[in-house]
Order: sequence, then C-alpha cells, then structure tokens
Amino acid sequence: MMWAMTHIARRMFELLEPICLVTYFADECNEELAALGHRTYWDGYFASRAAPLGRVPAQVVHAAFYSFAEGEAARHIPSVWETIPPEASIAARERGSAASVRRILGAETADSPGLVRAADLTTKAATSAPVGGRVMYAGMRALAVPNDPVARLWHSATMLREHRCDGHVAALVGARIGGTEAHLLDAAAQGIHPPESFGRVHHLPKERLATVMDGLRERGLLDTDGRFTDTGRETKQRVEALTDELAAPPYDALSPAELDELITALEPITAKLVAAGSR
Repeated sequence: MMWAMTHIARRMFELLEPICLVTYFADECNEELAALGHRTYWDGYFASRAAPLGRVPAQVVHAAFYSFAEGEAARHIPSVWETIPPEASIAARERGSAASVRRILGAETADSPGLVRAADLTTKAATSAPVGGRVMYAGMRALAVPNDPVARLWHSATMLREHRCDGHVAALVGARIGGTEAHLLDAAAQGIHPPESFGRVHHLPKERLATVMDGLRERGLLDTDGRFTDTGRETKQRVEALTDELAAPPYDALSPAELDELITALEPITAKLVAAGSR
C-alpha cells in the first residue's frame, strides 16, 4: 500500500506541477507583482512566496526555502515588505497565476465541469494533511481558499507543492545534502555537465561552487569529472523516493474512486499547460 501511495504522490506531482509553474514562468504573475512596486523578478518571488509566513526575518525564509545560497534571501527580505505588505503580494500572486492558467486553458476548459471537479478534489487533498514539520505548507494552509474554481485549483496545487517541498527539505536534511549541493546533484541527474553550469547555481561565486563540488567528491557522491558515482546515484534515488513517500499523506483523504476521477480530470488540463510550457 505504501508503494501504491508513493506512486500516486509521484503521479500527482507530475499532474500538478505544471499548474504551479505558471507563477514563475508566465507573464501575468510577474506583471501583477511589478504593478505593486516590486522592482525585480526576485523581489516578487521572495515577497509573494514567503508572504504566508508573515514578516519573518531573512534567516527564517532562508531556512524554509532551503535551496538558495547563503545571503540570497537577505537581498530581498525584509526590504520587499517595507512599502508592500505581504497580504498584497499574496493577492497579486493569486490573481496573476489564476489569470495565466485561465489564458492557457481557454474558456472551454477553464469553465468546464471537469476543472471544477479537479479543483474540488485537489482542495480536499490539500486541506487534509497534517501540518507538523511543514512550515511552508502550514503558511499556505492559513490562507483563505479562493472561491473561483481556476484560482482554487492553482491555490490548492500550490499548497500541495509546498507540502511536497517541505518533505523534500526533510529528506535532504536527513541525507546531509545542502541546498546548493542538491542543485548540483539535480544537474548530474539531468546529465548537465559540468554541474556548475546548471542555471540554478551558475551565478554563484566560482570559489563557492568549487568548495561544494569538492565536498561532494570527498563524500563519494561525484567522481573527479563531476559525474555521479554509484553512491551518488543511489543517494539521489533515496532522497527522491523518500520525498514521494512524505508527499503521500494528503491523498489519503481521497477514496480510490476520487483519485481516479482526479487524475482523469487533471490529465487534459495538465496536457494544455505542458504544451504551453506553463507560459
């Protein structure tokens, strides 16, 4: 049964992630955040994603996000909230993201009974998991669920994304893999070589990246050429398997029939978003 639920968690990640990615890839959310006065993409990113936590210091955002290098959160937090309250950034992110989903799907799909049902079932799962140890998820759970079905689908998919991310952070911490290390191992898993060229880390100081790469080699996770060792590949697979396992609890709230119904309802929605690159 555990294997079955981890399989469901992976499938739901595949189906829901393209819904969430409009926030970061499409124009509408960035335009809404810029209209508030956020000067850069990253100001808007940190302000809107961290906003459910409240006006916490940069150290808390750094800990919760986990994957950013030391000091990156502090470039934006708390300065992004000096003139723009967190609540405004939350509302702008929701408006822009929902607008992107609606535009990509078109009225026929966005206003369909299938989308309404997908939103209802996704919300049922997203509001049913324990919050203990899930900081980002708990912050999202504290927000009101939108009434509009498209916004509700995006909001609940994002709740489940943060729930999964919290579990992924726990899996990385348990494996003693830091945020920058995780990005470099992701690059190796994707066949990006050298791993330091990966878009999520290539902007970091070369000395910093060299130190992290040396640490991965010393632990036997990467070889001298920067490619996976057997140990590194197995470690990465264990982290991903545990992430799936920890992401499974929300779907316990759905019956097998509801899970089947949700997957069937999401498939055409996700197909349109994937075809558009969530843009």
